Amino acid sequence: MAALLEFLRKYNYWFIFILLEVASFVLLFRFNSYQGSVWFTQANSAVAKVNRIYTNIEAFIHLDEVNAMLTEQNSVLQMQVSQLREQLKDAKAEPSINDRHILDSLSGYRLYSAKVVSASIVKNENYIVIDKGAADGIKPEMGVVGGGGVVGIVSMVNSHHSMVLPIINRNSRISCRIRRTGYYGSLTWDGGSIYYANLTGVPQYARAKRGDAIETSGYSTMFPPGLFVGKVRDTKPAPDGLSLQLVVNLGTNFGNLRDVTVFENLHKEEVQELIERNDSTISNHTN
Repeated sequence: MAALLEFLRKYNYWFIFILLEVASFVLLFRFNSYQGSVWFTQANSAVAKVNRIYTNIEAFIHLDEVNAMLTEQNSVLQMQVSQLREQLKDAKAEPSINDRHILDSLSGYRLYSAKVVSASIVKNENYIVIDKGAADGIKPEMGVVGGGGVVGIVSMVNSHHSMVLPIINRNSRISCRIRRTGYYGSLTWDGGSIYYANLTGVPQYARAKRGDAIETSGYSTMFPPGLFVGKVRDTKPAPDGLSLQLVVNLGTNFGNLRDVTVFENLHKEEVQELIERNDSTISNHTN
């Protein structure tokens, strides 16, 4: 207490000076209209800047939630655009049947939002780990997409996490097609750059050209048709001399991948059952 009193006694002139300054400013701005308007304008400007900074900080804090929501919405929109594109092709023939087909296709998939918690992008056998697992409904052989395009296929799951085999893995094979012409092939990756992959097995008469969009073909139970994969960067003859090999600039940036969407095909078991029955019938006839 004595130290506080000594401090106040020693610097009392400064306190009096500050108090008089505050009082003078109050009198100046209160009883002079011009100075008062200047103070009011500057005060409002300062408050506006503080509010803007607060809003930006709050938006940054919620950025992860926004990114996750946009990723899922983008996946749904890609499905809808693909189905609408097919509808426009056949609109003159059977519009009512196409309408039902679109609704059936969109309702045939369940979507799960997830975040990447670990990833490798510098190996030949790269991997991605997401924060959803069996407890969340994730199963092996589900398709995974990000905001920019296809990511890969779920390979293993445990209770709360899943391992994804990305398209930048030498063991990855995904059926894709050229959007403009409909010719399809197998998307593979031979190592090297994470920004490019190869679409192999494309017929030489496919008329592929630089800039053509590559999308999922829908010929597997992992992905619906029409999900964006990338764009053709270059075309060249395949090593077998019988087909084309397309260099594809991938739409997914694996270097900053954070939010993904997992697709569950609700009719997968029915399709697999038909395939197994067909294989069994062929085997019986052969024997």
